[in-house]
Amino acid sequence: MSKTVFVTGGAGYVGSHCCKAFANAGWKVVVFDNLSRGWREMVRWGDLIEGDILDIETLKAAMARVKPDAVAHFAAFAYVGESVEEPGMYYRNNSLGTLNILDAMRANAIKNIVFSSTCATYGVPVRTPIDEEHPQAPINPYGWSKFIVEKMLADYSVAHGLRYAAMRYFNAAGADPDGTIGERHEPETHVIPLAIRGALKNDYTFTIFGNDFDTRDGTGLRDYIHVADLADAHCRALEYLLNGGASDVFNLGTGNGTTVEEIAAAVEYVSGRPLPRKIGPRRAGDPPALVASAEKAERILGWKPQHSDIKNIIASAWRWHAQEN
Repeated sequence: MSKTVFVTGGAGYVGSHCCKAFANAGWKVVVFDNLSRGWREMVRWGDLIEGDILDIETLKAAMARVKPDAVAHFAAFAYVGESVEEPGMYYRNNSLGTLNILDAMRANAIKNIVFSSTCATYGVPVRTPIDEEHPQAPINPYGWSKFIVEKMLADYSVAHGLRYAAMRYFNAAGADPDGTIGERHEPETHVIPLAIRGALKNDYTFTIFGNDFDTRDGTGLRDYIHVADLADAHCRALEYLLNGGASDVFNLGTGNGTTVEEIAAAVEYVSGRPLPRKIGPRRAGDPPALVASAEKAERILGWKPQHSDIKNIIASAWRWHAQEN
């Protein structure tokens, strides 16, 4: 039987990779995106409805027309620094926009949603690795905007029978293994694309923000998860919900951390080129290390990362960025 998923933000980085995985898993994919931060050419595995999640009537009408079995919700602003400078924009788009999605789902009797959440809801870790029971104490409006959505999901689940899977990503990275889509942001703030830019272009020096953290080489340590592994987790979460799974939250990470200096060295190894770099000051609020415990996703969803060795992540990203430049 044909299954349909309504994908908000499906023209963006993680959303587009998930659309490919959904289509390959047999889902009919319909993307809903205003293209403000997504890319029309990334919509390759289903129809595109241009619309804004802040326009609830357009949302309701689109869902009524599509009649999806589930919603996969990726539409969000995701720059931490921008959220500090423009908090209202983040609460309006990320939190209020999701409220509109939930109300449009209610109006159309749609019960299942997979939500793109974030490890930013945890804030500064009090223990590592971070499991799903770790206290949530966001330290920026981006993290709070996603935290609020998780509370909305829990309340709508109790009140209205909504069933959800909230996927708390750690550091999404890499590109589609066959090179058709990859990571593109304007402006680019993510460490791996910036390190690759430093190796690709002679006019750019990669900056490492802080080398005095309590880590093995003094630079910040993060848990990088290949976007293809994220996509697989979302496919599993959709099937879990359709098969009657209870509402739940899942960390998506590897349980292993990589430092910024190790990223730089891996870019040099993969590319065969030198990466000019300099040390800058720490960024406010940057914790020394963020590493996931993803045991719950393995136990309940049967999910284990397959592509997230750091050299594999960087090799896929290098192929994408090299062809784009």
